[in-house]
Amino acid sequence: MNTWHRLWRNSAFKFGVLVLGMLVLLAASAPWLGTVDPAAMDSANINTLVGVRGSFAQLDGNSIAHTFWFGADSFGRDIYSRVLYGTRVSLLIGLTTAVVAMGLGALLGMLAGYFRAADALLMRLMDGLMAIPAILLAIALVAALGAQLWTVVVAIAVPEIPRVTRLVRSLVLSLREEPFVEAAKALATPTPTILLRHILPNAMAPLIVQGSFVAASAVLTEAVLSFLGLGLPADVPTWGNIMAEGRVQFSQYPSNVLFPALFLVPTVLAINLLGDGLRDVLDPKFAKR
Repeated sequence: MNTWHRLWRNSAFKFGVLVLGMLVLLAASAPWLGTVDPAAMDSANINTLVGVRGSFAQLDGNSIAHTFWFGADSFGRDIYSRVLYGTRVSLLIGLTTAVVAMGLGALLGMLAGYFRAADALLMRLMDGLMAIPAILLAIALVAALGAQLWTVVVAIAVPEIPRVTRLVRSLVLSLREEPFVEAAKALATPTPTILLRHILPNAMAPLIVQGSFVAASAVLTEAVLSFLGLGLPADVPTWGNIMAEGRVQFSQYPSNVLFPALFLVPTVLAINLLGDGLRDVLDPKFAKR
């Protein structure tokens, strides 16, 4: 039975793929499914209730007939359109953060695991980063670098790098003693070739699993930062920004917070389940069970 067949038979993996697939379709279709511009404001529709039909003044000055499927916020912006566009931002940040953390973590982990001289220095640095709570480190980095997309990605990725580094290091420590690595050394194979062609491919399965958990954590951390007012600028439609704007009037208009939360929860759950499915199939210890 090949790997893809075993993955698809895993219920957690299947659920994660289906939910994420739907979210990706929603994000890609936001310009067509979104009924109005997510940044457009109409003072006549401030705090409009869910399902109310009326008119909406767009950025070009024209008014159109419009149904507020998720209501409108305190600035008269359509929450439905903002939630759809927020899906794009959240998935982009989750994927980009995972790629950055995996790339740098894999590089540092291979250096620490293969070169004994670099091991002590790199791992003490990683231990120092892990001693700082991830959310506090992210807040400090955003405050220092400014609230932009790339700075938010960096701020979320940096606390995840030590975890990836420690994982890859532990794998390299065992792989470097394997006969195929010893044979490559005996044939005078250059060290970069050994790392990239012999060690890294054998560490990819656990690395991919770890990357899925990093992506889930990144989506949630971005929402927390935006909710605290420390993420992307308030005018950028993200789930955290939408909930942050709606929390002030939560008792009167709970839908302003609940609808973005209803997208955030299944997204994080689906990514975590996807990671669980990958772990169950790709990790030999879990595969035996």
